Amino acid sequence: MNIKNKIGKYQLGRTLGEGNFAKVKFAVNVETGQSYAVKILDKEKVLQYKIVNHIKREICTLKLIKHPNVVRLYEVLASKKKIYIVLEFVTGGELFDKIACDGKLEENVARKYFQQLIDAVEYCHSRGVYHRDLKPENVLLDAYGNVKVSDFGLSALPQQCRADGLLHTTCGSPNYVAPEVIADRGYDGATADLWSCGVILFVLLTGWLPFDDRNLAVLYQKIFKSDFKCPNWLSPGARNLIKRILDPNPKTRITIPEILENEWFKLGYSPAKLVEEDTSLDDVNAAFTNAEEHLLTEETGPVLMNAFQLIAMSVSLDLSGFFEEEDAAERKTRFMSMYPAKDIIEKIESTAKAMEFEVQKKNGKLRLVQTNPKSSRNGHLSIATEVFEVTPCLHVVELRKSAGDMALYRELCRKLSSNLSSDNLETSNLGFKDDDSVWRADEGVACTNIGHVVVPSVC
Repeated sequence: MNIKNKIGKYQLGRTLGEGNFAKVKFAVNVETGQSYAVKILDKEKVLQYKIVNHIKREICTLKLIKHPNVVRLYEVLASKKKIYIVLEFVTGGELFDKIACDGKLEENVARKYFQQLIDAVEYCHSRGVYHRDLKPENVLLDAYGNVKVSDFGLSALPQQCRADGLLHTTCGSPNYVAPEVIADRGYDGATADLWSCGVILFVLLTGWLPFDDRNLAVLYQKIFKSDFKCPNWLSPGARNLIKRILDPNPKTRITIPEILENEWFKLGYSPAKLVEEDTSLDDVNAAFTNAEEHLLTEETGPVLMNAFQLIAMSVSLDLSGFFEEEDAAERKTRFMSMYPAKDIIEKIESTAKAMEFEVQKKNGKLRLVQTNPKSSRNGHLSIATEVFEVTPCLHVVELRKSAGDMALYRELCRKLSSNLSSDNLETSNLGFKDDDSVWRADEGVACTNIGHVVVPSVC
């Protein structure tokens, strides 16, 4: 069963995502009711892997950035064992999801997103901050459809430059990385970020990547040569801008000031309105010390989900996506079951072990790790699993792929769905209409008619 933590004034809820060194959880300020995303770091792991400076850099980077198109960092807290980074909670999902669902976008829509992306990137660069891992997955959308650039975990401040004034750390996602980054001979962070923006623009307008190949060496060759084709149905202005951005020579590549004067770019362009604020980094330094006056106490307790929290689990408050077997990004799967939580966990364990996964248990959660991958190309498959109680006889099962082979992940999800099918809700093509839900707010429960299935919120 899922365990809920409280740190300071923040009540921590479901897990939104996780990586090698951090986990991101949904949180609510109990004093104001405001929603946040909290990135949680394990101090011991940070010290073990000697990434203290890296983490401090990420935090300082975000605290320096105050832009409407960049995810905001509000404060940093710490307990004896963990560091908590309180971030803006963005509700509209990833730009990646929108492309995956809708395919290519209309030019006017793609242009609006690109304008906001360039606004955010230009602001960051003007403050000596480079992202270095720009891709649609790191571009979020708020409730109004505005861009919010996230994940500055690979960003670099000017002091990382060597005597030649160039950055020398190779990072980023292969399909979006600039050729000079791959060459590993030093590169300018601003021009490298701009290349990634060009790849994103191409994806927005076409629905596919300009550079793609299963063979990494072949992919890099295509990037080095800027070997791609713009479809003829793109407007001349869009094609010209993409070609100027995806110039393999960083010295002749178009710059952001030049993009701001580009005729295609300027159509309907409205620069972001900025509000400057003083920034203190005192809480950042305090978070990495063990001084008792700076440390908070963690409180834990069981969590139950009422109908309102159930709706909140859907990123954009659209429950049709919540009940799909796989979300658009294909990294997270949710379904509902009327089995008892104990039976659900047992079925997950038995299914995973039959597929040669190691099952790890901690704090009422399961992690499934592939023990003998047939290929190391995608790495060991790792899946985090949680079971949330809506009522004693209704549970939400959530699986999140952290890393590894997508095909095997889908196979596991299919088998789990089959094993729990007798009590599962219908999960395909489901959605609510305005008259489908009858709320009883005084009791905090609801009865919902989904298609032909009536789901009571109480047993």
